[in-house]
Amino acid sequence: MSIKGKAFIAGVFEHPGRELPDKSLAQIHAELAKGALEDAGLTKDDVDAYFCAGDVPGLGAISIADYMGLQLSYTDTTETGGSSYICHIGHAAAAIAAGKCKVALVTLAGKPRSEKMKVGTGSRAMGGTDAPEIGFEAPFWPSTANMYGMAAMRHMHEYGTTSEQLAWIKVAASQHAQYNEHALLRNVVTVEDVVNSPMISDPLHRLDCCVITDGGGAMVIVSPEIAKDLKRHSVKVLGHGESPKHVGGGRVDLTYTGAVWSGPRAFEEAGVKHADIDYASIYDSFTITVLETLEDLGFCEKGQGGKFVSDGNLISGVGKLPFNTDGGGLCNNHPANRGGITKVIEAVRQLRGEAHPKVQVPNCEIALAHGTGGSIGTRMGSATVILGRE
Repeated sequence: MSIKGKAFIAGVFEHPGRELPDKSLAQIHAELAKGALEDAGLTKDDVDAYFCAGDVPGLGAISIADYMGLQLSYTDTTETGGSSYICHIGHAAAAIAAGKCKVALVTLAGKPRSEKMKVGTGSRAMGGTDAPEIGFEAPFWPSTANMYGMAAMRHMHEYGTTSEQLAWIKVAASQHAQYNEHALLRNVVTVEDVVNSPMISDPLHRLDCCVITDGGGAMVIVSPEIAKDLKRHSVKVLGHGESPKHVGGGRVDLTYTGAVWSGPRAFEEAGVKHADIDYASIYDSFTITVLETLEDLGFCEKGQGGKFVSDGNLISGVGKLPFNTDGGGLCNNHPANRGGITKVIEAVRQLRGEAHPKVQVPNCEIALAHGTGGSIGTRMGSATVILGRE
């Protein structure tokens, strides 16, 4: 069953805070839910489905539903890291199409900045002590930056990609972030600034890494019947795809991501081509994440990502593919170390014509948002959604 046109994103909200030490996680989730519902012109009493992932406290959806006083007929706690929230769009659309619910709420919240987490220092040995990979990876204690650094180094070895090319991704993000009053980093940087910043995990420099922030985001996904009765402009879900990528029993290839599978599925369901995409939100935990994802989604050939992102090609008003016009995870916001939901939020802003005037894509009709969860160096989840103006 295709979900094309079966659901609409009616409301979105991004928490303006980037450091929230005095708020509980549950409180942040509730504030986000309130903001997204108000944006849609709905109330919590309209919500009959709730979607969340591993960032929620307590017993998943049950605890938050209790805290917010939601009466639900459907819940989904899919966990694929930072891509979870883009997975949720496809799952919510399918549930709506099947008649399981009509108004689905999705929230993400976290406080890593208040908890003093440093960039790239977290271990990638996730899933607890019973995870099957622990005995093979935990003794070496790889950090987030280590795993992405290896992917970047391998891509350089295979295709001749350079640090200067990767730096253009950060430059584009900073050009956009300067207009976002809530962005954590608003200073415009140059290629030289990036490659001269301290080395974190060769070949990735400090400015190749995402920010660490508190806060979060929320979305409200509704049936076509609900959408047509709302005063707020809704955004149509056109296509969706998701897929994990793992180490393949030791046959490791660091040069590609799960987007090689999730992307084609989303494009096929949406019935659009790459030339039809006016704007792209691409998960940007590190600059190499963006470069490999753009290749795997098919915006350029494998190995040509360095050339594709260079010379301002990702800058709105300058390049062919405007990306992350809010500043993305590299400059604006990476709440709970899970940036997928903010990618959708900015895509919705672009399609509504509500992005900052300096970065708004003229006549934006079709947008793509892509999420990455886990690590492109080991195991990860990828999810892609294509959205259109109503």
